Amino acid sequence: MAMITIRNLDDVVKEQLRMRAARHGRSMEEEARDILKQAVGGITGAKLWERSRSLFKDEDGVDLELPARGGDRASPGFAES
Repeated sequence: MAMITIRNLDDVVKEQLRMRAARHGRSMEEEARDILKQAVGGITGAKLWERSRSLFKDEDGVDLELPARGGDRASPGFAES
């Protein structure tokens, strides 16, 4: 596993992290790992669907113009030369 060091962390932020970790019954390091995991894309599956639905529920969508389609192309010949 990798390790990182965060320099110049504001004392207020550190105290808030400590209190948040205590509320969740875990260490500050574990709390910071969870926060980072969520921040960098820890949402998948049903949670991702739920989040996207909530973000775009008021949108009307867009009508896309479909490009014209040509006919089928000729199939390749397999005759021996």
